[in-house]
Amino acid sequence: MSTPSRRRLMRDFKRITNDPVEGISGCPLPDNVLMWNAVIFGPEDTPFEDGTFRLTLEFDESYPTKAPKVKFVSRMFHPNVYANGDLCLDILQNRWSPTFDVTTILTSIQSLLHDPNPSSPANVEAARLFQENKKEYNKRVKETVEESWDCE
Repeated sequence: MSTPSRRRLMRDFKRITNDPVEGISGCPLPDNVLMWNAVIFGPEDTPFEDGTFRLTLEFDESYPTKAPKVKFVSRMFHPNVYANGDLCLDILQNRWSPTFDVTTILTSIQSLLHDPNPSSPANVEAARLFQENKKEYNKRVKETVEESWDCE
């Protein structure tokens, strides 16, 4: 059944396929355009460099009026990512706009990896280390980067 949400998601998929952005990729599940798998590669010159981080995006029929639920499947050590993989990202909560698409969401998350917001922590320990002990923070992030290489 074609609905405005499903048509919009197919346009988003066409855009991410035909006009790819370096470091991100995503696609809907073969049998459900409302469920997407995505990958974000850790940005260069950050502790996340060389990481391959998997996410899920769950849309409903109110998209693009309402933001999807986005969650890291890969374990993350980041000030703005909860232990269960949920993100604390303003564009997915109070700053959502129907003009945003899947590419916008994934590039914003990639940018968040590069530039965390420790003043709004989802992971208090990561935020504290980011602000007070960069060396230990970077070490913990590198552990998650190495874990991200496991394809299971």
